[in-house]
Amino acid sequence: MQFVDRALARRLEACEEMPQVYYAREFQKTRPAIGAAEEEICGGHMIFAGLGSPIGRATGLGLDRPFTAADVDRVEQFYRWRQAPSQVDLCPLHEATVFEMFKERGYGVAELNNVLYRRLDRREQFPAAPAGCEIRRGLREEAEAQSAVVERAFFPDGAPEAFTGLLTPLYQMEGAVTFVANVDGKMAACGAGLVIAEHRIFAVCGAGTLAEFRGRGLQTALLRVRLAAAAEAGCEYAVVVTQGGTISQRNCERLGFRVAYSKVTVIKEMGKA
Repeated sequence: MQFVDRALARRLEACEEMPQVYYAREFQKTRPAIGAAEEEICGGHMIFAGLGSPIGRATGLGLDRPFTAADVDRVEQFYRWRQAPSQVDLCPLHEATVFEMFKERGYGVAELNNVLYRRLDRREQFPAAPAGCEIRRGLREEAEAQSAVVERAFFPDGAPEAFTGLLTPLYQMEGAVTFVANVDGKMAACGAGLVIAEHRIFAVCGAGTLAEFRGRGLQTALLRVRLAAAAEAGCEYAVVVTQGGTISQRNCERLGFRVAYSKVTVIKEMGKA
């Protein structure tokens, strides 16, 4: 695998940056009441997608240029104006002074995730889908049905309000690559990804298998077809962000993904000096 330097880290961070940007733009059109917004800053973006939303933080900042106190001031003002906590993604490729700057401002750790990547090659051949399974491209008009499968896979008893219907735009975005796994004519699993042409990155995301169809290799098959489609679209790397030790990470590692680094999301709650 290629050595991960700041330039590559900047590209890998687009995996989480650009989907959030596209979400904000979509919500501006479809959910104007929440006041979604996105703004370029310090080489990346800061995103707001509604109060209480799991989407919306500053990502991709300070990897291709200095990350200054003035930039942090802008980030805090952006979120303060929207009465939301200030959240920023940082990775080991940031300078130590950047971490000190956030520490001095009273930021704490909100999340810790692993960033995995894998080089893509159009010539690579993958095994066929498991017996009894049909894998096909997802249709744009199926976006709600596909996202409902993934939502039910994660929340079999019903999703919390903040997550209800959240995945649907992902299956409709420009650059989205979606696949459906059918078993006995029923939509059993779905997987999505996003081609980020500017960075030649494919963001792997939005996948799930209904409980009654697990253990058949459907997610591995869906990941393989997405990797092939991403290579065909001209992407150089596929990228996925996971929590350490999860089944999702192990599945990715079996298909050649390797951890580039662990990243942290730091947070400063409203009203904290």
